[in-house]
Amino acid sequence: MSGADFTSISAKYDQRGIVQRAASERLFDLLGVRGGDNVLDLGCGTGSLTKRIRGMTTGRVVGLDPAEGMIEKAKAACQGEDIEFVTGRADQMSYDSEFELIFCNSTFQWFKDPAPALAGCLRALRPGGRMGIQAPATSRYCPQFVEAVSLVASAPQTKDIYARFSHPWFFLEDTESYRRLFENAGFAVKFAALEKTVTINSGQEVMGIFESGAAAGYLNPACYGGALDDGYIQDFRRIVRGHFNQLAAAGNGKLELEFTRIYLVAAKPAGE
Repeated sequence: MSGADFTSISAKYDQRGIVQRAASERLFDLLGVRGGDNVLDLGCGTGSLTKRIRGMTTGRVVGLDPAEGMIEKAKAACQGEDIEFVTGRADQMSYDSEFELIFCNSTFQWFKDPAPALAGCLRALRPGGRMGIQAPATSRYCPQFVEAVSLVASAPQTKDIYARFSHPWFFLEDTESYRRLFENAGFAVKFAALEKTVTINSGQEVMGIFESGAAAGYLNPACYGGALDDGYIQDFRRIVRGHFNQLAAAGNGKLELEFTRIYLVAAKPAGE
């Protein structure tokens, strides 16, 4: 995975991650957890969806996330549940034919180089096992976010530091590209579609959604090649927040937040 700093946002993730959780409903419907499935929740975050998976199956349930803060919060929130929570990266997994399902919600975009992660996922699945992903897709995954950050890129007080930014995300521009990526990794793709969703939110709500995910990349010092001073971080947030509030003010206090997402279900061939 990329160097996203999710430990720093783990304390408020549950309140702010409303878009990610809402998008998971479609993935649950597509993937279809069955009663005895062993399930790996890849990029489990604070464990809210892992706990839901636990209630769907009598099989083994594992939540894996690279952020220690997320795993600590997941363990605290799921005390008494029969769930294994592990701090680790998708591209370094050692699981071998252990799961019927891999559930990957709002995580795949953080696999800057997805090939090693997909190889680990294929190995972790039993023959015939399935992997389902839901993730933001295309370079304009959320036009409102992209436009807000473009203001940071051009503002006199932030443009020089922002010029050092190297984004940590993996985006493809069409469904067929995602399909080929999984097929080249050895999967048989059962379903793949880019879908757009629109929610109506206040400027403050949109800022919370931005902080729940995108900010982990945009404000991660590792993506700039060095430390960030507090002034830049404050100016960044002020510019982004101001743009969201301006859009909301033009819409009588609400704005339309648009996301393009990839939904994909792929299987490990039964003969492997």
